[in-house]
Amino acid sequence: MTGSEKISIFSFFSGSGFLDLGFDMANFDIVFVNEFSKEFMNAYQFSRKNLGIKKPKYGYAQCDVNEFLFEKFDQLKKYIENEKKNNVVGFIGGPPCPDFSVAGKQRGKDGDNGKLSLSYVNLIISHSPDFFLFENVKGLWKTAKHREFYEELKEKLSDADYMMTERLTNALEFGVPQDRDRILLFGVKKSFLKDLNKKIDSFNWNENIIYDLQEVKNMPWPSQSPFVADSDLPCPDNIIKKLTVEYWFKNNDVLNHPNAKDHFIPRSGISKMETINEGDDSKKSYKRLHRWRFSPTVAYGNNEVHLHPYKVRRISAAEALALQTLPKGFCLPPEMSLTNKFKTIGNGVPFLLSNGVAKTIYNFLKR
Repeated sequence: MTGSEKISIFSFFSGSGFLDLGFDMANFDIVFVNEFSKEFMNAYQFSRKNLGIKKPKYGYAQCDVNEFLFEKFDQLKKYIENEKKNNVVGFIGGPPCPDFSVAGKQRGKDGDNGKLSLSYVNLIISHSPDFFLFENVKGLWKTAKHREFYEELKEKLSDADYMMTERLTNALEFGVPQDRDRILLFGVKKSFLKDLNKKIDSFNWNENIIYDLQEVKNMPWPSQSPFVADSDLPCPDNIIKKLTVEYWFKNNDVLNHPNAKDHFIPRSGISKMETINEGDDSKKSYKRLHRWRFSPTVAYGNNEVHLHPYKVRRISAAEALALQTLPKGFCLPPEMSLTNKFKTIGNGVPFLLSNGVAKTIYNFLKR
């Protein structure tokens, strides 16, 4: 990549744009955005307008990704060929992953969402970007029956002349207050690697990692404290404050955020909430976060309820966005349903993780 070239990104399964924002803030140019959900696409556009980010050159495509393998193939091909005249072209995307999730129904490659991973790989092979990033849950990499499918996908990409490197990455390593594992697969065309005069083995996943995962997990984090509404609790010594729930609540000024009042109000169950200790996240549902600890994986489907550390309620969308380390100015549209607000937040890649990986890719692509 020379000084005059830009890196043009075609984004798929974009959701509300958490992954894209990390690339936006690392000198990449998002030129095309694809998302199936109308509400998520609206949220993508709303948040970008608020942040003052320009619209993608080729616009927004709200449709099934498979259309770019068939009826919209030529349209996408034209955009890519146009960008390749002067710029480097990359694909980024994290196909929906419930079928591979340990907490999901384990339908794997045969599930409706599981099939989209194959669609994304076919898209890469058919349109031949210079590089790609594939993001998914650790179940695709760690569960034996899903790992077989994952290896088949990699074999297809290898046959299409892509060299690849992968890493099981935890969001904590990048400064996200969340214990969230994801498999990241980065691939580059052999011909482009030759132009760069680099080998894929020189890609340094650790370049922008801030914390050692084991050191973080071995710290003397507080376990549980009796729940007391609106209580004060001093931050303990010998922990990393920047990896705590409370640090990010304060950092993002969540009580004054546009999405501060966006939380579910239960018709019943308030008395149950009051019995759960601060920091008791041992059950699948009704996990109460601890203010001076990091959060479990931000996930709000399948009745997963995350309670506020010291208030008698569930956490708000503003607080959930803070746990995903989105910039304070990032917000979701007021008309978006609560269900979709929490769904898109839970589906998204934490901003600091995305931005750290994007910076690493950018540095690798420089000659």
